[in-house]
Amino acid sequence: MKPIQFYLAEDTIDKKDVDQLIDWLKTYPRLTKDKLTVQFQDKWSQWLGTKYSMFCNSGSSANLLMYYVLQLSGRLKNKKVIVPSVGWVTSVSPAIQLGYEPIMCEADPDTFGLDLNHLEALLKEHNPSTVLMVQVLGVPHKMDEMMALKEKYGFFLLEDACAAIGASYRGKKVGTFGDMASFSAYFGHQFSTIEGGLVSTDDKQFNDLLQMNRNHGWAKDLDAETQKAYTQKYGIDDFHSPFVFYHPGFNVRSTDLQAFIGLGQVDKLDWIVSRRQENHARYKKHFEGKLYFQKYDAESTICSISFGALAKDNDQRRKIVSSLVENGVETRIFSAGNLGLHPFWYERYGKASFPMADRIHHCGFFLPNNPSLKVEDIDFISGVVLEAM
Repeated sequence: MKPIQFYLAEDTIDKKDVDQLIDWLKTYPRLTKDKLTVQFQDKWSQWLGTKYSMFCNSGSSANLLMYYVLQLSGRLKNKKVIVPSVGWVTSVSPAIQLGYEPIMCEADPDTFGLDLNHLEALLKEHNPSTVLMVQVLGVPHKMDEMMALKEKYGFFLLEDACAAIGASYRGKKVGTFGDMASFSAYFGHQFSTIEGGLVSTDDKQFNDLLQMNRNHGWAKDLDAETQKAYTQKYGIDDFHSPFVFYHPGFNVRSTDLQAFIGLGQVDKLDWIVSRRQENHARYKKHFEGKLYFQKYDAESTICSISFGALAKDNDQRRKIVSSLVENGVETRIFSAGNLGLHPFWYERYGKASFPMADRIHHCGFFLPNNPSLKVEDIDFISGVVLEAM
């Protein structure tokens, strides 16, 4: 067995970024959350194309805050939420933690996002207030059809784009479709602030609640006019106003150190997107007609953190994985497979078994895709897979 030569993730924080961080640290700046966090939020919003963004300590916290803020908004008709079978545990766990009634949906055979036929059947049966969708692995879902269902059934759409930063559907970036969208700036994702997450929205009420509940439930991060409205509503004097808690919030702040890194990462995001798309397209060229992988609209931009594929069965996956490992290629199962087959779900609701999600669970695997990979690297990795098949 060779040592790992091709990693699933390579750090997007490079030597130049570290040198700039060192120079900044030598100015002895404030490191905890301060002005750079606000600058990073604004720069991210401008790059993405939304009005507001909130920076927190992880993509998981971003999802938690989306669910919580929706609950606090007073705009839910019920606490039913459709959740994906293919995603990450923290796409679903906040719904359980916050007392929602989660209803799991099958995976789409093309994008591996929510199966739209099953989703519509669930919408008709349950009339949920909320749908949480995942833009799976940087491959955009069928958003024209999704938005048509949103219009028809009137639900709030939470868009988990944690592993899809930079992807776009017919010219519109993922994370700009939902009422709120979450992103992850974790080491293994498209860009990194070491750890970090963002929620973006065009809704001021949601943004105000996001800013407050990231920081304990106080109003310090709101604009002056909104802060004044809160103090007047509750009769708070000026001396007490900075430390009044209006909601039972969290402390999931990030820091200005992370924000400093993030500001530099946004500058090279377009390059990161182009490299990941080029790599994905080369994998696709090698595997077309030979291996099952995600399909997508021809006008979409793919920005995958890894290239996800399905073997024909579990035995073939074992052969492929063994060969990859023997040749120094890091691999793993596809995301978390079917979340409905994990104890956190089935101990509460019973096993949720679906044909497509189960196939992803039992046959799926990842191949490296990061900006550092060269054409010959993609060709070598693809050759290992094809030979193993």
